Amino acid sequence: MAPAIEVCELSKRFRLSSEKYQSVKERFIHFGRTTHEELWALNEIELAVESGTTVGLLGHNGSGKSTLLKCIAGILQPTYGEIRTVGRIAALLELGAGFHPELTGRENVFLNGSILGLSQKEIEKRFDEIVGFAELEDHIDRQVRHYSSGMYVRLGFAVAVNVDPDILLVDEVLAVGDEAFQRKCLNRVQDFQKEGRTIIVVTHVPDLVRQVCHKAAVLDHGKLVFHGPPGEAVRSFREHLLGGAGPSASRAVVAHQAHITGVSLEHPEHSEGAFMLPGDPLTVRVAYDVVDVIEDVAFVMAIYDTQGRLLYRASTDRLGKPLPRLSGSGEVVFTVPSVPLLDGSYPVTFGITSAGGGAVYDWREQHEQFEVMNPTPAEGLVDMQMKVEIEINPDR
Repeated sequence: MAPAIEVCELSKRFRLSSEKYQSVKERFIHFGRTTHEELWALNEIELAVESGTTVGLLGHNGSGKSTLLKCIAGILQPTYGEIRTVGRIAALLELGAGFHPELTGRENVFLNGSILGLSQKEIEKRFDEIVGFAELEDHIDRQVRHYSSGMYVRLGFAVAVNVDPDILLVDEVLAVGDEAFQRKCLNRVQDFQKEGRTIIVVTHVPDLVRQVCHKAAVLDHGKLVFHGPPGEAVRSFREHLLGGAGPSASRAVVAHQAHITGVSLEHPEHSEGAFMLPGDPLTVRVAYDVVDVIEDVAFVMAIYDTQGRLLYRASTDRLGKPLPRLSGSGEVVFTVPSVPLLDGSYPVTFGITSAGGGAVYDWREQHEQFEVMNPTPAEGLVDMQMKVEIEINPDR
């Protein structure tokens, strides 16, 4: 299938002033002698997005995700390289982007729609649907400077998805919406997927990438380090995060202080296969090695389904087993007395972090999994241990 987006040797440089003057006089004295620092936010990016696919962009803060999206949208011009797109683009990149605070919601719908390429007649035709999706019927004639952040997001997304785009670009700004609206947006994205639209989503949530994306790309300090299947992209993202995400990363990374040296999943093996039955016990042994001594450590375990949805996550500190001090080598054992799952393969993630998750020492993203085979007619993922009683009234 032909690419809807082609990014060819894209580089983007920003020039940052290294001097900060406190007065007009200082600026005048140093006029013409101002020094600048160069920041390469993107460096020789090569990326092709096939028409009708959904691609997730992963990376630590400052990796270049939003800059890449703005270049694709045409908001920023590349320093070097070229971007080719096919079809109408709608972008939701920043909170309130394209809105004028002194105009009403109604006026901003027409302004934003025209910026995205709609005629006034087209906007009038879609106006009620836009306002209804944003759930702003009672506020549409108020100035948007009086809107909450959630109202901004709802209106911005409602306009973006109702301009009938061929390509939809969505930054992680959606995270500020409430849970119900996020679900509504996700449903609309899934509708777009069924219609064959091309979507790029920037997010910090790996579970979302696994759930909705066909492929994912990982950026690290302005360079594209991986582009491929979502599961492998998440693994690459974790590895580069652990390799040193820089001071702007959302979590501090402390490499080489602690390592997961081995993981074993122990459960009854039935017949000739290494599968479990619903209700079987599961014992997970995580071997570790610590260089020197670290304080306030937590071991994390998370279970997913094959669609990337998180089923369960817990850590030793949240389970009431804090590790105030750790050194040398040893083993942490997680025990599930009765696994309440039905048919499926269940990937498992393990990590060593500080208590509360502020620092990451090691992370093992879905390298292991266990299998469950359900011999009963019950369907679904969860074993509910359902019991049925039938009472018959003989008088009727």
